[in-house]
Amino acid sequence: MTHSSREKLDLVNRTKKIIGQLESVLRGLNEDEHCADVLQRLAAARGAINALMAELMEDHIRNHMPRNSKSSEEAAEDVIEIVRTYLK
Repeated sequence: MTHSSREKLDLVNRTKKIIGQLESVLRGLNEDEHCADVLQRLAAARGAINALMAELMEDHIRNHMPRNSKSSEEAAEDVIEIVRTYLK
């Protein structure tokens, strides 16, 4: 990855927040909390995961895909493959 120390710290902190959200979901399930409350926490965690994944995919596409060596059609196919691989 090509992130600066500050960007890396931000990604690590966001990941820790997601872990905390999922632990909260687990506690809610273990303590028989209302389904709506647990679902709300789970939806928040999913949103955070999607945002983190989008940022990392953007970085990968911008910084790790070859430039000027492929046709636009080949580059588009590479992006489609990345999206399909990571958004299953």
